[in-house]
Parts: sequence; C-alpha cells; structure tokens
Amino acid sequence: MAKYLITGGAGFIGSSLAEAIVANEGDEVWLVDNLLTGRRENVPGSPRVHFVEGDVNVYDELAPLMNEVGFDHVFHYAAVVGVKRTLAQPVQVLDDIEGIKNVLRLCQKTGVKRVYFSSSSEVYGESIEFPQHEETTPLNSRLPYAIVKNVGEAFFRVYQQEYGLDYTIFRFFNTYGPKQSPDFVVAKFFRAALAGEDLTVYGDGGQSRTFCHIDDNVEATLRIVREGLHVNDVLNLGNDTETSVLELAETIIRVTGSRTKIVHAPPLAEGDMQRRLPDNSKMRALLAREPIPIEEGLRRIAAGLGATRE
Repeated sequence: MAKYLITGGAGFIGSSLAEAIVANEGDEVWLVDNLLTGRRENVPGSPRVHFVEGDVNVYDELAPLMNEVGFDHVFHYAAVVGVKRTLAQPVQVLDDIEGIKNVLRLCQKTGVKRVYFSSSSEVYGESIEFPQHEETTPLNSRLPYAIVKNVGEAFFRVYQQEYGLDYTIFRFFNTYGPKQSPDFVVAKFFRAALAGEDLTVYGDGGQSRTFCHIDDNVEATLRIVREGLHVNDVLNLGNDTETSVLELAETIIRVTGSRTKIVHAPPLAEGDMQRRLPDNSKMRALLAREPIPIEEGLRRIAAGLGATRE
C-alpha cells in the first residue's frame, strides 16, 4: 500500500489523478486544497480519499499532515491558475513560490520517495522552435505564472542535487476533461454552447493549442509513478495535434448540436501565446498508443453532459 499526497487536490487534474490512484486496491490519497479554484464536489467519494482544506503556501497548514502521515509520493499541483486571474493578481501568483518551498522542505524532512511538480507549457513563452522540446527550447516567458513555474523547476533540481530528493517535472499542455474549471476555454465554450450563448473568440482565433485529454495525462503519470520511470526528468504532457481556438469553438458547436454563434473580441493584451506544440515523444512512449484525438475527447464530454448530437 502506498500513501499519496496531492496539493491542489480538489482541482481538475489533481482530483482526476486521485480517482485513478484509488482504483488500485489498498492505495490511499490525501488531498489538500484551499478551494480558491478547486471544488469540493471534485473530491472522489472513496473512503481511501481524505480531504484537508488548507493553504500549502502557509507552512503550518501543511506541516502537521505531512509529519503525521509520512507520504511515499507527493504531487505538488496547487497553484493560482487561469490566464485572466494570473494577470490580474500577479502578487498572489508569486506567493506560490512559498508553497513550492514548503512542499520541498517537508518532503526532504519526512522521507518522501519522490515528488512531482505541475509545471506548464507557459514556461516556453513565445517559442522560436517547434515542436517545443524539454531540453532545447528556451524558457523565455516573462509572465508571473510562467516565472513561478520556472523558479519551481529550479527548486526541484537543486533539492535533488543537495538532498537527494528525487523528482519528476510535468509541463502540462492544455489538459481538458469533464471536471475542468469553468474559466478554461474548453469548459467555457461547452457552457456557452449548451446555454445557447455566443462563443467569444479573442482576435481571429488563429492562435493554436494542443489539447490533451485528462485520461492521457493520468495514464502517463501513473505509469511513471508505478514503474519508477523518468526519475529526475522533465516531460511534456500534451497532445501533438494543433487545433486553433476557432476550430475548437466550431467543433464544440458541432458535437453539442448548438445553434449558437461565434463572435470575435479584441485580442488579449498579453498572456495569449500564438502557438503551442510539444515534443511529446516521452509521453507517447508511456501511452504506447495514439493520444485521444480532440474531437473524440470533446464527444466524450458532450456525452457525459447528455449533449451529443449528430
């Protein structure tokens, strides 16, 4: 039996990972979340999932749990997220550095076997190299959210160098799925389409993303954990098929059968990178299959909402 801690565990990715962990008989998982963007209803209803409301940026709210339980694996997924939120509250974003330090200090102190960090494709900024490779693409974004992720990666590396604390860093590329927070683009477009409201696209909608279904993210993650793979390594976790934001809106309208319209708003002043395309060869090797195509993934969401139409 293994004991897992997921910070930000009431969020979309953290709660989805917890659900998959406890599918393995005997494993237990503790979720810590301050509910800034996480939601209690995301917490799996298993008796082997334990929820603690707390702020990992405050040492004394995290230390008692970690000292008492003695975790084998820790996933540090807690963060202020969302483009508009992180641009509007940059000081709050920078406060997340304290959470990174608290998690690493306590992992080192309590003998955690390995710690996992949710970094982001945002660290690449406006890349000049595609696909974006973990070792060769410059990390050049100046946005506070990306800076915190870049600083966090550095902390994980130096803790391994100085204390021998093993890590794995995940750079997430636009993960989507049924539990996603309503202020992210896929969930936002679904809500609008089902409500018969206009879908707002910033600029001409030509900016591209690669949308990774949560099932691909979780499957790759659990293989890494349970088979001891990619120790002290960095991985892009994302699809490698580019989809424009306009194409995404059109596809969601199609799979929901909505009659809503697409409207265009002025481009965002900052934070809306023009292109994303990961080198996901490491993730593909873990999956040993093709990643879930965007339309199939969107149809799964629509079916779960009872909204699929031909």
